Amino acid sequence: MTSVYGPATNWATDFDHADPEYNKNIHKIWDDLKTSGCPIAHTDRYGGAWLPLTYEMVHEISYDTTHFSSRSPVVGQLKPSEIPDAVPAPVGGVPPISSDPPFHAGARHLLLPIFAPKKIDPLNSVIREFCHKLIDDMGDKEFVDGAVEYAQNIPVMVVAHLLGFPLEDADQFRVWIRSALEDVGEAREQRETDQLALADYINKHIDQRIENPGDDLISYLLNAEMEGEKLSREHVFGTVALALIAGIDTTWSALGSSLLHLANNSVDRRRLVENPSMIAQAIEEFLRAYAPVTMARLVTEDMDFHGVQMKKEDWVLLPFPAANRDEKEFPNAATVDIDREINRHTAFGLGIHRCIGSNLARLELNVAIEVFLERFPDFEQDTKEEVKWSLGQVRGPRKLPLRIVTRT
Repeated sequence: MTSVYGPATNWATDFDHADPEYNKNIHKIWDDLKTSGCPIAHTDRYGGAWLPLTYEMVHEISYDTTHFSSRSPVVGQLKPSEIPDAVPAPVGGVPPISSDPPFHAGARHLLLPIFAPKKIDPLNSVIREFCHKLIDDMGDKEFVDGAVEYAQNIPVMVVAHLLGFPLEDADQFRVWIRSALEDVGEAREQRETDQLALADYINKHIDQRIENPGDDLISYLLNAEMEGEKLSREHVFGTVALALIAGIDTTWSALGSSLLHLANNSVDRRRLVENPSMIAQAIEEFLRAYAPVTMARLVTEDMDFHGVQMKKEDWVLLPFPAANRDEKEFPNAATVDIDREINRHTAFGLGIHRCIGSNLARLELNVAIEVFLERFPDFEQDTKEEVKWSLGQVRGPRKLPLRIVTRT
């Protein structure tokens, strides 16, 4: 498929985060922009968008809910005001991540019990068993795809478990995720078809839970209340869609990038194999160095921002991965140091929208890396095949060719 905008021509003045070259070369692009004196890039694509690259700017925007609305966290070819049935602020289409104050606080608060450690920790054994099964299914192959055969499957299983969705529908989930997050520059007709199919699927399951409640997130949302009232159908739908799309792609991207690092850094890999207790700290560094998520905001009124003139409804991308590589905030930011002790990274966001599922994501990453290293203590990137990167606001390997050297 080809973007309606064509290839990016200048990363400072015509950038496109959905250009295949962007995620593939993202760190060099950012370094070149900052070295050339461009801490905030711009493009006329998508109706106008900005890309700030410093920790200071990303932090400032994240905490400024007055001038930067979260109504639409994914950049699209249409602004929310151009979509007739778009859910308005402060709710947005996928609460709470699309919600602004004051609605946001209540929408977030009602989800806290679902993602609390006491609810998440029992999933450890389920995830561990599933990871072992994925590796068992690889058989004795010397060459495997660490993304397709391992990383992308784990969060799919976990989210399907939380929502009560059949795991057999996993391939369809991936189609919808790609359409929502990667195909933002493609012709809108196919994306609209995918969106309708996703809506039908979620609504079918909501109707089923209304008739037969279960022990899952949908049933919980249907019984939940905000300010003494049941949630609207639109609220339930949006939160389920958020869990399905965002809860999967972000984690598998972080896991794939971590595996790629270990495949190319034998010293780090051996240290973690010999000292599994170091895995948790190493994962925090992988999250900093390879943070997958860039969120979007909408400018609420014409304004001057650090010398650039932002217009109402301009998009602003918040590249948390770029903030994590700001030398002013993280010494030796370009170096992946699994011994880094002070590591207040922004991989899970900043401000009111800091990822509510961070406990779950950390559990998935820790278990998945631990099992992979236990079963494959020695592996490397298969350099005869090219790593294929995702497009858009969530960065991670979609094809990750690995060669298994030693298995247990």
